[in-house]
Amino acid sequence: MIAYALRNWGAEVVDSWDRFWFTPRRPHTLALIRIATGMMLFYSQAVLALRLSDFLGDSAWINNTTIAALHGGEFSAPDAARSYLWHLSSPAAIWTHHLLTMAVSACFALGLLTRLTGPLAWWFQLMLVHRLTGTLFGLDQIVTMLAMYLMLAPSGSIFSLDSVLRRRYRSAVESNRFVAWLLPDAAPSVAANIATRLVQVHLCVVYLFGGLWKARGTTWWDGTAMWFAAANYEYQSLNLTWLGRFPVVFSALTHLTVFWEVFYCALVWPKLTRPLVLAMAVAVHGGIALFLGMVTFGTIMIVANMAFVSPDWIAELCRISRWRRSADLDSDSERFAAPLAATVVHSRPAPAADSLRQPVQTRFPG
Repeated sequence: MIAYALRNWGAEVVDSWDRFWFTPRRPHTLALIRIATGMMLFYSQAVLALRLSDFLGDSAWINNTTIAALHGGEFSAPDAARSYLWHLSSPAAIWTHHLLTMAVSACFALGLLTRLTGPLAWWFQLMLVHRLTGTLFGLDQIVTMLAMYLMLAPSGSIFSLDSVLRRRYRSAVESNRFVAWLLPDAAPSVAANIATRLVQVHLCVVYLFGGLWKARGTTWWDGTAMWFAAANYEYQSLNLTWLGRFPVVFSALTHLTVFWEVFYCALVWPKLTRPLVLAMAVAVHGGIALFLGMVTFGTIMIVANMAFVSPDWIAELCRISRWRRSADLDSDSERFAAPLAATVVHSRPAPAADSLRQPVQTRFPG
């Protein structure tokens, strides 16, 4: 009896594991994340281009020799990070590489040949991240993570130029397997589900360790952490010092933030609590974007949380939008077609009586 129960339990665990990772999923959510990630990649690289020589090359604040020593173990323990940008010193080569990187990120955002531009966007971003040690921010880490998982899925199969090309060259897609792979269909796929699950699990790990790290600080225990963040003029974009008159408010917000981060990994999965957890994510990261001046980081974190939004829901919104647009077009056509038809009827001359009696002669080609 016990052996039978354990065998059934094991079978249920294996079945749940398979459903979690290998159930085909639509790519609609990943496509929206791809657009935002590509745009953020392009934006961060464009900002970097404003002072490119300060970050890359032998004349950078951290030059090629120093960055190689930092990762090679001369100052601390060595790590596995490597980048060929350590060896680029020619300004022409650096600029050519950077412009190529920006072009690939733009194509990735637009959804142009994403089977190719996706891995390239991730690779170029990874090389930049390994070169820019000491000047990185949370934004760089999150967009690199998202690009890494997006390249595993057909994220360019919808809301993209790839979908336009697939419709235009349908015959080539149907007759050529490589073209069909290059311009994927927006049908549910296991790859889309695996990429989505990897983003979701990665987010859970990020929030768990972020919450545990906060729990190590005394200000998060005594409830003053939110006040010190609001009163810090270095990050302050809007004056929130008025919160000092309401210590109960910022204390409650402090403890609520720690609770949300630590238990995000458990509460985001049940459908009952998921909307509350995601609403809290929008509130926290939206507040960071609006009040602490970190617009890009707050935005990309909200984008990452979109991984928990059902692609079926997005597909349904698209269907309703197309239906309404089609209905509007039909109503416009009817509104303009009615007076046009009336005008044609009244302006057409009446046929002669003799012509009505004449049989219609049809000529067939010989």
